[in-house]
Amino acid sequence: MGRIGVVVPAAGTGQRMGGRKKVFLELAGEPILRYTLRPFIGHPHVEAIRVALPAGEASDPPSWLQDLDPRVKVVAGGASRTESVYRALLALPDGLEVGVVHDGARPFVTHEILERCVEVARKGEGGVAGWPMVDTLKEVDASQQVVATPDRSRYWKAQTPQAFPLEQLLAAYRQSMERDFHPTDDSALFARFGGTVRMVEGGAWNLKVTHPADLVLAEALLKWKREDA
Repeated sequence: MGRIGVVVPAAGTGQRMGGRKKVFLELAGEPILRYTLRPFIGHPHVEAIRVALPAGEASDPPSWLQDLDPRVKVVAGGASRTESVYRALLALPDGLEVGVVHDGARPFVTHEILERCVEVARKGEGGVAGWPMVDTLKEVDASQQVVATPDRSRYWKAQTPQAFPLEQLLAAYRQSMERDFHPTDDSALFARFGGTVRMVEGGAWNLKVTHPADLVLAEALLKWKREDA
């Protein structure tokens, strides 16, 4: 699998969640962030995990997060997701081969999804978890008039984790910061500066908790996964 470092951006303001910190909201009595980190902590090839929190919270993180695992360390995030990921990448120890980026509010990732992404990264490309589009796509103009119906068979919804050769990812992030390029997706940044990206199968249930309604869905998914276990 290679030596893996994981960065988890979790420094957002939670505006779409009414200002509530998404990763600290609870599912079945546990913070979302704990669910998110658990598969990485349980993976034998993950050597370091860096969680980017807002500066104020990074200086005094919750005790459960500090005590979770020695590989988990908190760093102060930046003004954008790009800056937060970059700071977390810089905080990883030397000698790692693969860098994995995973959303802090995406609690249902599995070892299998992680391994599929990392396998691509070990071959020198970016491996991005995703899921094929099932809804019909519509392209609209500024007035919401439909101007085209793209072929959905060519489109996937990007998820995380996203795994990359670590040195190449760091080089891409350095260039991104120098040029003030701040995409919302790590693979877009990686590709912008010369990397090749390949989609791998994630999961239809690999949900990112973003809106209040997502909490209801996440609770239902968690109940279903526990009953199915």
